[in-house]
Amino acid sequence: MSHQLSLDQIRRAPKVLLHDHLDGGLRPATVVELADAAGYARLPTRDPAELGAWFEAAADSGSLQRYLETFSHTVGVMQTREALTRVAAECAEDLAADGIVYAEVRFAPEQHLEAGLLLDEVIEAVLEGFRIGQERAAEQGRSIRVGTLLTAMRHAARSQEIAELAVRYRDVGVVGFDIAGAEAGHPPTRHLDAFEYLRRENAHFTIHAGEAFGLPSIWEALQWCGADRLGHGVRIVDDIDVSDGKARLGRLAAYVRDKRVPLEMCPSSNIQTGAAASIEEHPIGLLRDLRFRVTVNTDNRLQSGTTLSAEFAKLVDAFGYDWDDLEWFSVNAMKSAFLPFDERLALINGQIKPGFARLKWAVE
Repeated sequence: MSHQLSLDQIRRAPKVLLHDHLDGGLRPATVVELADAAGYARLPTRDPAELGAWFEAAADSGSLQRYLETFSHTVGVMQTREALTRVAAECAEDLAADGIVYAEVRFAPEQHLEAGLLLDEVIEAVLEGFRIGQERAAEQGRSIRVGTLLTAMRHAARSQEIAELAVRYRDVGVVGFDIAGAEAGHPPTRHLDAFEYLRRENAHFTIHAGEAFGLPSIWEALQWCGADRLGHGVRIVDDIDVSDGKARLGRLAAYVRDKRVPLEMCPSSNIQTGAAASIEEHPIGLLRDLRFRVTVNTDNRLQSGTTLSAEFAKLVDAFGYDWDDLEWFSVNAMKSAFLPFDERLALINGQIKPGFARLKWAVE
């Protein structure tokens, strides 16, 4: 390529997002308005611009625990059907505006019960919001499909119940299951019953693993729990030794690459939580070179002050990636989505590859 890709150019690319938290992607102005409506008085500021900056600063501590604490405010204003539907609709609109054609957005139903909603009501409110957001995006000429992942909190004891809900709603928008929360002291094997149930039901699931905790977390998620994908998985680099320009893979890293286990990597978030020192030093560069099944994601757009296009732009700056690289990441993600095979192929061949082809050959 004769020039580096710009953020505006990247925004036009048909992208795929697999790891995005609903309660980590609210618009700051929406947080303020929902707080006013709910009588939530604990926000650090009611100015939307200041609030957005506060979320970024509070999350930018290098600690996963401190990062997770910022969610008390977003979850705090997402306790009614109306709030959940609004947040989900705006999420779909915002992702579509960023050029995303397929997204899987996750949330933990058990965190939205404080005002008396039932788990089913929480899920149905979010699904309705995504439907509305997709329709609004279509009216603006943007095509997006949003699938939902139901998340269980790994420090709690409702994973079986949430897994059963994921199966119950899988034909109306829920595409999979996840566990999230602080890894240390809460291994995925605590929720083994839920994972075994999901496998018996032929259901898909991903597990947050290898972010704040190391290789044992990844090993348990794969070999004990049978995860289809790894949420983050960044610490797999601990099983790769690079010397004299050559990489030697340990048995776990080799297994992950050989089995094409998708890695849901979130560069900016990983830096905020201390899983990586900088974009330039992020393991994604090495893992892409070694052709692991790497995907690029946002994690929490509010806390990281980011979009998927911005994540790609940072990687372009750090590693000199071009359209071929960005297409490779996007196809990887679509291949790894929790959709039927023919539907994945339709999006790859009908939208993603043609979209990138137009961008590659565009005369600027």
